[in-house]
Amino acid sequence: MPPGPPRGKKEKPKDAKGTLRRIFQYIMSYRVAVAALLLCTFASNIGNLLGPTFAGKAIGAAVGKGQVDFDTVAYYAWCMLIAYVFSNLMSFLVNQAMMRIGRRIANKMRRDVFAKLMALPVSYFDRNQAGDIISRVSYDIDVVTTSISADLVQILTSVVTVVGSFVMMCIISAPMTACLCIPIPLAIFFTRYMGKRTRPLYSKRSAAYGRMNGYVEEMFSGQKTILAYAYEDDVCEEFSGINREAAVAYRNADSLGMTTGPTVGMINNLGLSLIGMVGAALYMLGMAGMEQISSFVLYSRKFSGPINEIANIMNEIYSALAAAERVFTLLDQPEEPADLPGAQVLGQVQGDVEARHVSFGYLPGKIVLHDLNLKAKPGQTVAIVGHTGAGKTTIINLLMRFYDVNAGEILVDGKELHEVTRDSLRRAYAMVLQDTWVFQGTIFENIAYGKEGATKEEVVAAAKAARIHHYIMRLPEGYNTVISEDGGNISKGQKQLLTIARAMLYNTQMLILDEATSNVDTNTEREVQRAMQELMKGKTSFVIAHRLSTIQHADNILVMEHGEVVEQGTHEELMRKKGTYYRLYAAQFE
Repeated sequence: MPPGPPRGKKEKPKDAKGTLRRIFQYIMSYRVAVAALLLCTFASNIGNLLGPTFAGKAIGAAVGKGQVDFDTVAYYAWCMLIAYVFSNLMSFLVNQAMMRIGRRIANKMRRDVFAKLMALPVSYFDRNQAGDIISRVSYDIDVVTTSISADLVQILTSVVTVVGSFVMMCIISAPMTACLCIPIPLAIFFTRYMGKRTRPLYSKRSAAYGRMNGYVEEMFSGQKTILAYAYEDDVCEEFSGINREAAVAYRNADSLGMTTGPTVGMINNLGLSLIGMVGAALYMLGMAGMEQISSFVLYSRKFSGPINEIANIMNEIYSALAAAERVFTLLDQPEEPADLPGAQVLGQVQGDVEARHVSFGYLPGKIVLHDLNLKAKPGQTVAIVGHTGAGKTTIINLLMRFYDVNAGEILVDGKELHEVTRDSLRRAYAMVLQDTWVFQGTIFENIAYGKEGATKEEVVAAAKAARIHHYIMRLPEGYNTVISEDGGNISKGQKQLLTIARAMLYNTQMLILDEATSNVDTNTEREVQRAMQELMKGKTSFVIAHRLSTIQHADNILVMEHGEVVEQGTHEELMRKKGTYYRLYAAQFE
């Protein structure tokens, strides 16, 4: 397995503009709905912007003639009430609709990410923690779509309000509007400056959460081992360190980001104070009436309020951009190379497999397999033995083309692997791995996983051959019994028997068995071995085994050491040589 990234590695921030552009590509998938929402947002803000005008006229009617004109005040008060009710109702409808669009974008983004994960090479999953990948699919996408649902509407509303308020202030009084020439540039400059400082911190925060999720997933999957070694305190201590890093990353990002809103608010309040002084001077000089000053002050509050809100939600926007960068980084990962033009579908497989001078390494300059030569004729069983790390599983990875060879070639029925499609190559093999995998579903569904349209009779026959039928029939619902997630309600041995039954049902001409009976007891192993001997008849089989007693009848045994085949032959031939195989065999029976 290639090594994964160190836990302490920090992700560098990517291009924020490019990330924002890609987010808008998702939003534009619903361009008609978004356009309608923009019109509704504009209409909502028109009602909101008319309020100060009506308020100013009502104030003017109250104080302009030395006596209160109640009819005029009441008229403008009703106009103001209608305008604000209309504005808030439209705003409510826009927010509800945007939440639905956000959920649809989340759905589409997750489908894109999941489809991408299905197209990525095995090497990506070997290099990255499962918890970090899950964090990108769940947490990061939630952050992005929540920001789209809430912050986008807020920004659109704020922009319309700011522009509309500025226009109305210019109409009311140019001198007082000039007072905004000082606070506005200061607020914009400060917001941009803080954005450059906080964006990398939010990227580090998302990366820290990914590392924490990866560690949690890793520890939960090994919970029994942790308990068996009484390692709970050490795990808690290590988690505390990782959690502390995440908390520090969160604090660094938010503590700096939270200063943006209050500082911008202070700048705007200074501008408002300046407006008050200039307005008072204009009133005393007779250049502005109370109606104009009151309307202008209300518009200035509407003008500065959205700027404060934008400054406050910039933290959420930066967090969303950092999360989106992680999602798009996954989406930009190179997929498995496409099949070569003219690649053939591997049909009517005979099972003639040959490896010629194959060399391979997971990392550049670090070769794992050296000049491997292998020949398996149709129907033969090839066993691969050796110490841990000798390169046994690597051979399986190359046969299935999970990885491509660095040098040499592998042929199936005389065709080099690059000359056939990956899909047909992998469909030509049935696999039973030491790391069993079952999913949440019925036992019937788990056994029938590899064969579409499998009948009950076929599934039962495969279960009987795998010696698990009697166990299944003792369950309350038999083959309809639901297995919990990852098979938590059945034993490891039972899970392995289910995967063996699955392989038996998936009738192919070639088999790969990687310690297929490592989790069953000795008596069951003997029965399964007899069943598997029947299964392997007439099929090309590759068997990785540590218990050498299980592969004595193999047609050819490869003995691996440090990525090289040091011996090969039948059991009897290798025992007569009294070499590496002999020593391995003797060591198991001393």
